Amino acid sequence: MLLKLVKQDLGYDRGPVLRGVSLGIEAGDRIALVGESGAGKSTLLAAIQARLRDRAALVPQNPGLVASLSVFHNVYMGRLNRHPSWYNLLNLAWPRQRETAAIRPLVARLGLQDKLFERAGELSGGQQQRVGVCRALHQGGELVLGDEPVSAVDSHQARTVLDALHEQFGTVVLAMHDVELALRYATRIVGLKDGVIALDRRNTGLKVSDLDFLYRDRDAPRS
Repeated sequence: MLLKLVKQDLGYDRGPVLRGVSLGIEAGDRIALVGESGAGKSTLLAAIQARLRDRAALVPQNPGLVASLSVFHNVYMGRLNRHPSWYNLLNLAWPRQRETAAIRPLVARLGLQDKLFERAGELSGGQQQRVGVCRALHQGGELVLGDEPVSAVDSHQARTVLDALHEQFGTVVLAMHDVELALRYATRIVGLKDGVIALDRRNTGLKVSDLDFLYRDRDAPRS
């Protein structure tokens, strides 16, 4: 068991967003967190990250890249804590061959091979999101946490990104807005609604329609 929450209230200074959360994560789980916007997926991910710390790589919703630095340097940041400060500063000025050799295949896998030494601020939103994924792949760890890691890319790129994450990490927990993709990749579905976990099931024969109740406004008429 990598993590176990038992009847936890989760939220921020202004108060809880989720109440009475009980959730266990075991090695090998492939979990998709689903639910309408504002249901608390990001809150649950933040709570998991806070407890696992350096054991988990993170793909945040906002990639948090340093715009003035290259793709290479932004990906390299995934392993800053593995090197002394002097080496990191040296690598900032003169990228080491062994570091570029480690990072180049990651960016190539996600279609960014021609962007390795371009400034991150010059990239499109989808490209920046893929750089954030590359940083998590480079960081490694026991598991990866992702907050809508494919929200800014097209369907083909989304599958490439999700394939890479599931191949690199044995345990995966992703908040996802695309239910069909969630069902395609996850072995377990955790659904959030009205401030609680409303569904926690193994993905055995689940269909999109089985999750419709989580999206209460999906079919509501629009004015």
